[in-house]
Amino acid sequence: MPVTVLTGFLGSGKTTLLARLLRDPALGRTAVIINEFGEIGLDHDLVETSDESFVQLSTGCLCCHVRSDLVLALGDLAARRAAGTLPPFERVVIETTGLADPAPILHALMTDRDLADVYALDGVVTAVDAITGLVTLDRHAESLRQAAVADRIVLTKTDVPEARAHALRARLAAINPGARVLEIVRGEVAPSALFDSGLFSTAGKHPDVAAWLAHDAGGEPHAHHRDDISTFCIVRDEPVRAATLALFLSALAENCGADLLRLKGIVRIAEEPERPAVIHGVQHVYHAPVWLERWPSNDRRTRMVFIGCNIRASWARALLELIEEEVADETARRSISRAECAQSA
Repeated sequence: MPVTVLTGFLGSGKTTLLARLLRDPALGRTAVIINEFGEIGLDHDLVETSDESFVQLSTGCLCCHVRSDLVLALGDLAARRAAGTLPPFERVVIETTGLADPAPILHALMTDRDLADVYALDGVVTAVDAITGLVTLDRHAESLRQAAVADRIVLTKTDVPEARAHALRARLAAINPGARVLEIVRGEVAPSALFDSGLFSTAGKHPDVAAWLAHDAGGEPHAHHRDDISTFCIVRDEPVRAATLALFLSALAENCGADLLRLKGIVRIAEEPERPAVIHGVQHVYHAPVWLERWPSNDRRTRMVFIGCNIRASWARALLELIEEEVADETARRSISRAECAQSA
């Protein structure tokens, strides 16, 4: 059974790409393992599947605990499929966290004897942000490795004016001359362009790829992330005013810049409590909220996940509370002013 690894740095568009792909009937019988870095996962709420496919969530980082998490998860899926307790899926897609070094994951898939009886590594698809990709490749070794091991590289957000697709293509060609590079907009791409690339091979890839895999063969695969990268969540039962959210995102962009590697969230807005807003931020780039027609699950709390360098959770929470208080005071002041005007009229 083919297994495809979907990787890419934080905010590169992996979940958007996956959500679009799973709408295609060609991927109707697909099992998806979504790995998220942090205590709370959101991506599984944003990915819809058919009746014959499903999503399994894994929090933490697979590249740090690949033997205990990934191997056991794949083994469990195979056993449940054989027992008939899961849909008869025909393909597996593993979406890694944006901080994952993919080499330990690939090594486990290629060498574990139990998995080899059921699964075969079909290929690696790496998403690269056309806006922040060049800077990310320079600053983060994980991003470099993700591009180097790819069989297919997908350039996302190429329709945005700030995109630097041409320069990024040249850089990626130097890193991985054997990978096919595709430019897409909003995740639109045919599954046939990304999947069924044949058994994974280091041929045509950067020479370091074979060395990385050989290094992992010496023992238990593991990875070490930079100590200054951390993650935290803001979870709220009360809805957030639209003005509060707009001011909060603006303040984050102004004060955090590139240190806030990734912000994603699903927010309950006071003015539209039945239609959640999905927010995304990548370094200094913040996208306008996307409104969903309905809540994807019974959990209707606001959940925002932050991944950044030297950003304190207490500061972010205090910032949101301060803005919320100011917006509430201004709303109350305007209500009083309108009431006084109505009385005088």
